[in-house]
Amino acid sequence: MVSDGEGNKKDKEKDRKKRQHVSIIARPLAGKRLCKKTLKLVRRAAQNKQLRRGVKEVVKAVRRGQKGLCVIAGDISPIDVITHLPILCEESDIPYIYVPSKEARSYLFCAAAQKRPACCMLVLLNPVKGKLEDEEKQGFMEDYTDVSKEVKSLASTIY
Repeated sequence: MVSDGEGNKKDKEKDRKKRQHVSIIARPLAGKRLCKKTLKLVRRAAQNKQLRRGVKEVVKAVRRGQKGLCVIAGDISPIDVITHLPILCEESDIPYIYVPSKEARSYLFCAAAQKRPACCMLVLLNPVKGKLEDEEKQGFMEDYTDVSKEVKSLASTIY
């Protein structure tokens, strides 16, 4: 058996190793708790068809004026692929968050019912086609507002 102190040290070491591969520009960076909340939100959005996946789709959606939450992987190489996304999001008043590691990124994109990992996704406020039932929409909006408040508070501490 591992004592609490030893297990805690191992968790801290794993977390440090994950964050080593994160790019310098990856700010605001989601912590464990925010990653879990974001994962839950992405799962709900995938079920309701409220996602845009990949750089091209996200850029098109942002330029067309669609609103939502942008989730960006922080460990992308070369970083030039996604450097324009935060600027587009800020101009369009869309909150964005970086996910720290490949593991978290793979969980997020598996939750999005995707076989290939992508480097970013946009969680839309409204479904692409059709409408949601009131209960589903209310649950989704609660999760969305919770995550977006935390993202906005993280972003305000940076600047």
